[in-house]
Amino acid sequence: MTNRSILISASDLHAKLQDKNLIVIDGSWHLPNANRDAKAEYVSGHIEGAQFFDIDAISDQSSGLPHTIPTPDQFASAVGEMGISINSQIVVYDTAGMFSAARVWWMFKIFGAKNVRVLDGGMPAWKSAGFEVTDKKPSPNVAQFKTSLDATRIVSLAEMRQRVKNNDAQILDARGAARFLGQAAEPRAGMRAGHMPGATNIPYSTLLNANGTFKSKAELRALFAAQDINLEGSTITTCGSGVTAAIILLALELIGKTDTRLYDGSWAEWGSLADTPIE
Repeated sequence: MTNRSILISASDLHAKLQDKNLIVIDGSWHLPNANRDAKAEYVSGHIEGAQFFDIDAISDQSSGLPHTIPTPDQFASAVGEMGISINSQIVVYDTAGMFSAARVWWMFKIFGAKNVRVLDGGMPAWKSAGFEVTDKKPSPNVAQFKTSLDATRIVSLAEMRQRVKNNDAQILDARGAARFLGQAAEPRAGMRAGHMPGATNIPYSTLLNANGTFKSKAELRALFAAQDINLEGSTITTCGSGVTAAIILLALELIGKTDTRLYDGSWAEWGSLADTPIE
């Protein structure tokens, strides 16, 4: 699979909808202050055959943080109920265009899925291409998803503390500039504002075109180069709660960097602690 084939266009997905091995996933999720109900929106209209992947439900409920990575057994059980096996052809989309779908893509990747792609431009691209949505609920046959979690792709709080202290990794923060600089309040209560010392701000929106599709490889390379990001260097992405950090991971993978890692606790964890250094 070439790096560019991580993405699939609306027309190419439409042509594949009847493939028996294809599983379409609505991975929509919205910030707490967005006043949107992703599950209700899915029920009212989704791509034919698509199933809803609830990022909050398919998570470690004991962590105390929003939608942290679930256990392998929890993940396997949830996606097996959706009829997904390790060898399914999986396509993930979200209703924003590109927001939470990258997080679902990343989760499937680290749990061992062989073929998982993202609908470039998401639901807006699907609708603008003139394709229909349905409210018909799919009825999948239960499958077995044999997980093989690559835990090396997940960064813990303890490691993040050490990385910040040693300044030995490129930390890329996907939040908007105002939140990164501490000029805007965090959407979750009780969180300090600012960013980790040494972090570089790459707002996820800068990686996308106005219609929610990814910029070209050349444009992405230029964007990272302008921020002095070394594509050979150790790189950790972060954001508010580990969702849009995955958009940076996907963008980096599109241009060939596949050894990226994600700080799952992100600012929801770092910003809520009293002893973590903040700029």
